Amino acid sequence: MLTSTKPNKCRFCKARMPEDKERQVLHDDCMQPWIDSRLAKIAAAREKKDRAEFRERKAKLKRIPDLIKEAQTAFNAFIRERDRDQTCICCGRTGTNVDGLHAHGWDAGHYRSTGSASHLRFNEDNCHRQLVYCNRHGAGRAVDYRIGLVVRIGIARVEALEASNAPHKWERDELIAIRALYVGKLKELKKGQA
Repeated sequence: MLTSTKPNKCRFCKARMPEDKERQVLHDDCMQPWIDSRLAKIAAAREKKDRAEFRERKAKLKRIPDLIKEAQTAFNAFIRERDRDQTCICCGRTGTNVDGLHAHGWDAGHYRSTGSASHLRFNEDNCHRQLVYCNRHGAGRAVDYRIGLVVRIGIARVEALEASNAPHKWERDELIAIRALYVGKLKELKKGQA
């Protein structure tokens, strides 16, 4: 039977063990620091598990309006990134400083508003990147939006949006799935552009 001639090393400090203590796995001086490091790892793992359980309990307490807001935020971020190279759907401008009104930036503007057609809230045909000036200060500029929308997606799809009036009640699991979907889509878009 062959025996290993490789010297044993301390698990903590990785130094070679003395000849008389070849069967030990730790130096006597390394015993307490090794125990402390193991206890610290166990405490960190427990804390991580506690944080995950807390997040899970907190998520269960969220109301439907909170979940709609989170899903809408993820959806809007995706729309702004999707249309990043497009002009404003209403006015065709690419700049964000409009007429000196300090109304700059981009929104994800809905053709049919979320108040009047909440079932189209997460419909990608119904939402496009729009200047803040056009969306908020120009009351959405519905006529100009429709003209731009017909050019961008075609008259058939615009008429389908206008004809859609089926009410929809948002469910908790559905909203969580929508948020996850658009967070993932946004990551894929950004990865593709990098």
